[in-house]
Amino acid sequence: MHIRGDHTELVVGGRLDVRSAADARTVLHTAVDTGRGDLVLDLTELDSWDATGLGVIMGVHRRAGRGGRRLVLRGVPPQMQRLLVATRLHRILAIEGGLEAEALPRV
Repeated sequence: MHIRGDHTELVVGGRLDVRSAADARTVLHTAVDTGRGDLVLDLTELDSWDATGLGVIMGVHRRAGRGGRRLVLRGVPPQMQRLLVATRLHRILAIEGGLEAEALPRV
């Protein structure tokens, strides 16, 4: 896993999983704590995430909210969009540009 950027926009790549969660949490919390305004996470380079990685994202979302900031996800890969829909987290998280039609449930 790699994270690059600053306290306003970060690119997250590789795998966000149980092995990388602690390092990711530290970097993301520092970015939340030191910046202002929206914190954009660009996930276009993210290969996968597991439940622990998703927990890191939700923790950053909560921390940003407590600090008066908003976490915005950009470039969420389709398979991860489907997971956000399945867990209904797409209703809580800000996703730039919305979700692709195939990620949304059919009514």
